[in-house]
Order: sequence, then C-alpha cells, then structure tokens
Amino acid sequence: MSLRTFVLLCFASVLVACSSGPSKTQQAQVLTQPETDAPVDQGPLPAYQRELSGVLTGAPAGAEVELAMLIVDERGRPQGLMASSKIIGNNQPLPFKLRFNPDAFPAGARVELRGRASQSGQLILHLPSRIIGQPTTQALGTLAFVSAP
Repeated sequence: MSLRTFVLLCFASVLVACSSGPSKTQQAQVLTQPETDAPVDQGPLPAYQRELSGVLTGAPAGAEVELAMLIVDERGRPQGLMASSKIIGNNQPLPFKLRFNPDAFPAGARVELRGRASQSGQLILHLPSRIIGQPTTQALGTLAFVSAP
C-alpha cells in the first residue's frame, strides 16, 4: 500500500469517526435527566467542603433565581466567585444549598451571599447582601427577596 493511499484511508476514517452521532448511552442520559425545579440532591457533604443552606421566599413562578457567594472589595465590588447556584421560582419557599471550598475563603477579605431574581431577562427582585464571616457550614434560615430598585 502506498503512502498516499494510507493517508487517504486514515483521513477518511477520522471523518467517519467525527461524523457519528452521540452514543446511545449519551442519548439515554439526556432523555432521563429530571425536569424539576427542585434542587438536585448532591449527596453527603464531603469533608473538604462547607455549605450554606436556607430557604428563599418571595420568588414568583417562572423567575430565574441566582445565588452567588462573592469575594468583594471595600467598595462592595465583586472580586471573585466562590460558589453559585440557579433555581427556578415556583411561588413557594425555595430551599437552597451552596457548597464551597473553605480553603478558598480569603483571609482579611469580605465574603457576601448575594441573590437576584429575573423574569424574561429583567431584574425584578434582589436579596439583601449577607456577610459570610467564617468558612463554616451554616444554616442561614429564611431569606426574603425585596423589590429591585
């Protein structure tokens, strides 16, 4: 077999391999993903992580709720993201769990939990900033959204 034939054969096999669709197991995984607004159970908390948990109130049905644990500077500007989560509102209290690495908690910097709710791309509610003083697992209780300015 000549070198030219060999190269063409390799090129054709690469094209065939790249053009095939996703495997049946990938298709099955896509079809079996739950379509609920409930938070996904992440299992037990690993020893190397910590968690903020609580309940959000005031989010209307269909609103996209975003929570973020942010490192902020002295002017309140975000400097880094430690953890984030998105939940879809359903007019009921929304339980949340936000896991983070305590080793990434900056010494001497301020860390805040912030949240917002938007509907059709427009900000409708926000969560008053909550300072997180220690890199420990904390139950924050019930947090209420307020109208966005």
